[in-house]
Amino acid sequence: MNIALNPEQEQFIQSQIDRGRFKSADEAAFQAFKLLEEKYRDYENWIEDTRQKVDVAIAELDRGEGVELDLAIDRLQQKFRSAKETT
Repeated sequence: MNIALNPEQEQFIQSQIDRGRFKSADEAAFQAFKLLEEKYRDYENWIEDTRQKVDVAIAELDRGEGVELDLAIDRLQQKFRSAKETT
C-alpha cells in the first residue's frame, strides 16, 4: 500500500526523524497507526462501558430507585459550589 502525504506532513515526519524521535518514515507511520488503533480501541471500550452504565441506570429506574430531577440538579449544584469553594 502506498500512502501519499502532503508537503506539511512530509516536513513534520522529516523533522521528527531529524530530532531523533524516529529512525525512518516507516517507523513514524507505524507509531501513528499504533496511536490511532489505541484511540479507537479506547473509544470502543468507552462506548461499551457507557452502555453497561446506562443498562444499570435503566434497571435502577425500573425498580423505582431513581432520584427526582430537581433533587439531582440540587445535588449537582451543591457539588459545584463545594468544589468552587475549595479552589
